[in-house]
Amino acid sequence: MCRQRRLIRAIWGVTLLLVSMVLVSVRRHGIPGVVNDQRSREGTAGDSEQPETMLVDVMDRIGGDEKLKVHIPHSIAGKGLALRELFIAVKTTRKFHQSRMGLLLLTWISRVKEQTYVFTDEDDDELEGKLGDHLVFTNCSSEHSHPALSCKMAAEFDAFLASGLSWFCHLDDDNYLNPQALLKLLSSYSPDQDIYIGKPSLNRPIHASETLLNNQTKSVYFWFATGGAGFCISRKLATKMAPWASGSNFLITSQLIQLPDDCTVGYIIECKIGGHLLASNLFHSHLENLQLMQKDQLSKQVTLSYGIFEKKLNAIKLAGPFSQHDDPSRFRSLHCVLYPDTSWCPQPVTQ
Repeated sequence: MCRQRRLIRAIWGVTLLLVSMVLVSVRRHGIPGVVNDQRSREGTAGDSEQPETMLVDVMDRIGGDEKLKVHIPHSIAGKGLALRELFIAVKTTRKFHQSRMGLLLLTWISRVKEQTYVFTDEDDDELEGKLGDHLVFTNCSSEHSHPALSCKMAAEFDAFLASGLSWFCHLDDDNYLNPQALLKLLSSYSPDQDIYIGKPSLNRPIHASETLLNNQTKSVYFWFATGGAGFCISRKLATKMAPWASGSNFLITSQLIQLPDDCTVGYIIECKIGGHLLASNLFHSHLENLQLMQKDQLSKQVTLSYGIFEKKLNAIKLAGPFSQHDDPSRFRSLHCVLYPDTSWCPQPVTQ
């Protein structure tokens, strides 16, 4: 195990060194290789040395009150989907191994341990003892920066491609996943379709400036599913993404628009492949008001979350069985509602 760990570190160390060298080249000469070969030949905007990145309201540009509506026919090919066909990736960092990961291991991961892989940035013998080879040491930086986040997403994506499984689902370490709700959702589609499903964090496409050759830029607009709520991608679509997302290509592509990893995924799918985000309200991040969620709707949600929003704890409202003090995230209480037979859940008193 130690030898494998050193090998993984060495491989990622060399990869990151090569990527850093390439990124310097990108800033000076534009992106090389396969990504450049498939670049759009549309006109450029501006000639600044650094690409401009900003969020803008694009309703005037795309017309009216356009909503994100993507109609993809459901396929019976997805019926009978089994959990073993899913690759569930959880992104975390060393400082959250005990708090966040401990909570996830106690709750939903315990139900889908064989399908779940955790991607982190530092060794942890205790966590490795619980996850075995399902704990992946990426050797990425622990910083919450664009390169560090993209580094981990690249590791997730490559591991999925190598797995041969049908669906790639990305989650953050503050998400609660309902495996049965996820299975029901994905069963409506086929992994042989181009499926990119999740929840956008904006009510409009994001606007970014893509770096072209000779330090020129081009405005691009695209939808993306926020990584904080989780999202899923079919194998067919992931395979098409590989020229921009596999290996060091993901970090290079991310640098083109200078946006985080979840934005980069949307950029690749919508701007490079011509795919579309299938918006779903069954995914949730801590950046929405989770207290508005009705109790009778909780079991239908694919993901939920918790965190600080507007300087207040943001979590679902759920009475018991654990107190707010003992269960501030409400994940333990929710888990006992979904799986009341769990050994550590309080059992109803029988008369």
